[in-house]
Amino acid sequence: MPHGPGGVSVHVTRSYDLVVIGGGAGGLVAAREARRRGASTVIVQDGPVGGDCTFTGCVPSKTLLAAAASGVDFDEAMTRVHRAVDRIASTEDATALALEGIDVVDGFARFTSPAAVAVDGRTIRSKRFVVATGARPALPAIPGLRESAPLTNETLFDLPTRPESMIVLGGGPIGCEMAQAFARLGTRVTLVEALERILPREEPDASTVVAEALTADGVDVRVGSMVERVERLSDGDVCVHADDGTSIAASELLVAIGRVPSGRGFGFEEIGVDVDARGAVVVESTMATSVSGIWAVGDVTGGLQFTHAAGRMAWVAASNALSKLARIRSFRFDPANVPWATFTSPEVGRVGLTEAEAAEAHPKARIAHLPLEHVDRAVAVGAERGFVKLIAAPRHGIGHLGGGRLVGATIVAPTGGDLVHEAALAMQTNMFVGRLAQTTHAYPTWAMAVQQAALQFFGPSAGLRARPVRAQPSE
Repeated sequence: MPHGPGGVSVHVTRSYDLVVIGGGAGGLVAAREARRRGASTVIVQDGPVGGDCTFTGCVPSKTLLAAAASGVDFDEAMTRVHRAVDRIASTEDATALALEGIDVVDGFARFTSPAAVAVDGRTIRSKRFVVATGARPALPAIPGLRESAPLTNETLFDLPTRPESMIVLGGGPIGCEMAQAFARLGTRVTLVEALERILPREEPDASTVVAEALTADGVDVRVGSMVERVERLSDGDVCVHADDGTSIAASELLVAIGRVPSGRGFGFEEIGVDVDARGAVVVESTMATSVSGIWAVGDVTGGLQFTHAAGRMAWVAASNALSKLARIRSFRFDPANVPWATFTSPEVGRVGLTEAEAAEAHPKARIAHLPLEHVDRAVAVGAERGFVKLIAAPRHGIGHLGGGRLVGATIVAPTGGDLVHEAALAMQTNMFVGRLAQTTHAYPTWAMAVQQAALQFFGPSAGLRARPVRAQPSE
């Protein structure tokens, strides 16, 4: 039922200016932006508002990482996880949203026409809908996997006790983060990745640094290992059989190989909304779908699966739905300047292109690479594992004058996820790379590493100079 202030049920008897399907990160931003613009708004959510990020994603995983790094035991770590989830969830539940003028309907929405959805026998009408139905954990078609009842991010944080051992299937950000967290909590962890390195989307040297860090924490990192089948043994352990003939047994198996867009089952295709083979709702850069008056945002679009990306998409969608300015010039979502971070220790912050991608897109680009051993803050605190890499492409007509323009950055450092935002700002504002070098940075901060790296485009910095881009970087 819809909820008013204090969670009191009310009956929806009218249409809304904007209906949001899904109450995760994207849905919340869309609804709040709509209310900021004075529009009557309702969120239809099957389950608690907050979605994956609050309950099974960013909030619990980052809390667990921080707790494990602090040295507490498993029970205290999980207590901190649930405390953090409860605190953040309370700021976005039905009661909190009612105070902002946003209605919440608890139920499953299905489109009956481009202007109406049915929710448990009721009909909600609008001329504008934002779809934010998210994604779900991917379970590959490996024989025995589903029958073995593996953990995913949706069940991991419900573990009542610390597992003695764990196999983590997938060496992407989630897999690496949780492997390190559980290893630090005392679990014997084996990380299995089918490709030849973990974090395959990142720079190869970033993968190397994180792999070394995981190994130092006791994680058995196995790359180039394809799982052929999985079975649950009579003693309750899970056994994973690899294509090289080896087998690994552990108390628990965590599957962390990605997420699948949740674009089916809501009646989208029946009303003409294009949904691709993955289950992703097809959108333009305006976040508009193939049906007028319906926009889609976040993980369901199959694009960047980050909370902050979903939030930006949602702002674009709500603005296009309600702004008079959008009738003249639509707002658009550009993923090129969206940063992201992997919260291992050290962190990997990334925005824009990798060097291999830049070699193809900008063959005259230049690379500044600064190992942390040249950064005084890193030396002072004994955290020299990592680097800063900046990628600058020539500008039209003036080449590398002023350092060119930044098209990518990777920062592997204790605070790499924060440091990368200076590079993201440079890309968003199209500033000359020289501005990074000219800006005075406080000594001895981690941020000075960005300035030191930028100085390489104008001469020696810490004895290092910028070099031409390489298709296969060796650093």
